[in-house]
Amino acid sequence: MTIEATATAEALQRLSDEGVSIWLDDLSRKRITSGNLAELIAGKHVVGVTTNPSIFQGAIGSGEGYEEQLADLAAREVTVDEAVRMMTTADVRAAADILRPVYDATGGRDGRVSIEVDPRLAHQTKATVAEAKQLAWLVDRPNVMIKIPATKAGLPAITEVIGLGISVNVTLIFSLERYREVMDAYLAGLEKASAKGLDLAAIHSVASFFVSRVDSEIDKRLTVLGTDEALGLKGKAALANARLAYEAYEEVFGGTRWTALAGARANKQRPLWASTGVKDPAYKDTLYVDELVAPGTVNTMPEATLNATADHGVITGDTVSGGYAQARADLAAVETLGISYDEVVRQLEDEGVAKFAVAWQDLLDAVAKSLSSKEVDGE
Repeated sequence: MTIEATATAEALQRLSDEGVSIWLDDLSRKRITSGNLAELIAGKHVVGVTTNPSIFQGAIGSGEGYEEQLADLAAREVTVDEAVRMMTTADVRAAADILRPVYDATGGRDGRVSIEVDPRLAHQTKATVAEAKQLAWLVDRPNVMIKIPATKAGLPAITEVIGLGISVNVTLIFSLERYREVMDAYLAGLEKASAKGLDLAAIHSVASFFVSRVDSEIDKRLTVLGTDEALGLKGKAALANARLAYEAYEEVFGGTRWTALAGARANKQRPLWASTGVKDPAYKDTLYVDELVAPGTVNTMPEATLNATADHGVITGDTVSGGYAQARADLAAVETLGISYDEVVRQLEDEGVAKFAVAWQDLLDAVAKSLSSKEVDGE
């Protein structure tokens, strides 16, 4: 092993040693078939993969690596929706197989691959539950996690799906209030599963708390205000929000309701830091990794952030616990300037759902075009 590779392994090893599971926020057919995913698992401590509609739109929209499957799907004259699901679930199934040894070694804690329900169903509870069941059946791997957005309609769907024994990655969480509702939905799901006699030890969940988008929106508003006080708060809201989410996690999973479930071998729903790629070039590119180190968490990173962390991340131990008073002060200071926290997080949720719906439609359009061209070629 080269000195550079050793340094890389050591940098990410420290993060893992602090209790942070490193998941890759990306997936494509090329990443699977080239051996790249296996290399990241072996050399960069990657122990999970997350996907979303935007990731699949980028991967499948390019067409690279999907030509043969597209030709077969065109020959069968499947619908565009079916074609997209066949391609996305094939990728998730293959990634799950590559990560299966990690899943086995960690008792199901890691080695996970997440796939999201159709984002157009974000405000439909029954349809979301039906889609989650269908995806779990299609992928047919014990280490799959079904992503359900934390919308109002998503909350009862989370409870229902967990109650069926299906592991869930709850996505698009921006607010502390909604995060508490997500944890409540998870506990309610575990209680339903227990009442059915299901093995709670086999059910896992993460709660994807989005980070960088909070700074992007609040920083924009602080810049408009332009005062020294406002500008001095830039880059603080997202970390404060995430740290207070971890405080809420400690509180809920240290409470009496959880104690009863823990006695039945249930697993805690771990906080997952999502949207950890820095969007403002003025900030250090590993900001949302270095400053969100806490035991029992997951950090899902785009490859650029993973590589940056390996190269120059500074892991100094727990950077979350004990910072709650300052976090509250930072968010209060933003509110004092007239920037409404509730308004910002509501806007971010709406935009997040809309963004994924647009990406999914773009993917459907790209696949429809590819299927059409394959059908012409095959005539």
